[in-house]
Amino acid sequence: MEEPGNETRLPIPWGAVIYAAIILAAIATVLLIRSFVIEPFSIPTESMCDTLQVGDSVLAEKITLELGGTVSAGDVIVFENPEKGSEKDVLCKRVVACAGQTVDMKNGSVYIDGKKITEDYAKGDSYPLYLGKGKRISYPYEIPEGEIWVMGDNRENSADSRYFGPISEDSVIGICVMRYLPGTASVSFEIYSLTYSDTQKGIH
Repeated sequence: MEEPGNETRLPIPWGAVIYAAIILAAIATVLLIRSFVIEPFSIPTESMCDTLQVGDSVLAEKITLELGGTVSAGDVIVFENPEKGSEKDVLCKRVVACAGQTVDMKNGSVYIDGKKITEDYAKGDSYPLYLGKGKRISYPYEIPEGEIWVMGDNRENSADSRYFGPISEDSVIGICVMRYLPGTASVSFEIYSLTYSDTQKGIH
């Protein structure tokens, strides 16, 4: 029988403590990266074909926006669906025009500030769509301050700003910079987003 005060102390399992600390640190790092650096998304619709296919995985970087930067014409972005209650909470489209610019559509082509732009990535012709929920837009249309005009690359199968109007800059979650190459098991990526200057080269 042990005497009072001579209780046996169990050894501290330092290995398990260190392992748990590493796991918690890894989880915290992942959450931090997803919140402020980069986050993966899955393409939900055919609106970005042939650039992106349904089910493709993309990486959207958030640093630019977190540091006060803005999106540019030509960027492929993910953003909160302005149509509340839709089964798709997040959408992926291409920025076509930014605040202060004028967008128009004539004979299947897009005009920015009165100039026709060349969109090699676009599939099909670009025409105005019937606006939902009583919205009214007449063309040419000037993008209001704090908003951007987005369109899917699959122009004849995309509900975009032609349907729900321009989106708020605050609704942008991230700028897509890479996508997983379809049909590969390796960690292989393809950069596909265009810069603003690339888009401007198509204006004539």
